[in-house]
Amino acid sequence: MPVQYVADRPDYAGEQPFLSENDAAMNKMMADMTIKPTGDVDRDFVAMMVPHHQGAIDMAKAVLRYGHNEQLRRLAQEIVVTQQQEIAAMRLAVGEELPPSVAAPTQPGTAPAPQPDTIPAMQSLDAMSSHTMHMQ
Repeated sequence: MPVQYVADRPDYAGEQPFLSENDAAMNKMMADMTIKPTGDVDRDFVAMMVPHHQGAIDMAKAVLRYGHNEQLRRLAQEIVVTQQQEIAAMRLAVGEELPPSVAAPTQPGTAPAPQPDTIPAMQSLDAMSSHTMHMQ
């Protein structure tokens, strides 16, 4: 049963915020992946993959807000970090500038917590970018 139909069922009312957020993330991802081809395969690939990865980030953030399973929450945190790294790597590969990074929330109803893994990840991206520039 598609998420939007499950979200309307009263017996899933406690799960409604997660289901709604997840459904919105999936709908946004699918809409943003629809691009007008430019003739540049690499740019078109990045234009489609960035929303795909962002969708994974948004769904992982929903689990971080509403989920309770610590193993899944750790996995969701890893998804946020790795997908952000891959988005950055793809954008750098086609010469795009990187937007500022944003940490994922770790508790329902709290402000985003600093992600210590994000700083080394961005440093490794800087090193990768520098290494790639020297190779060209």
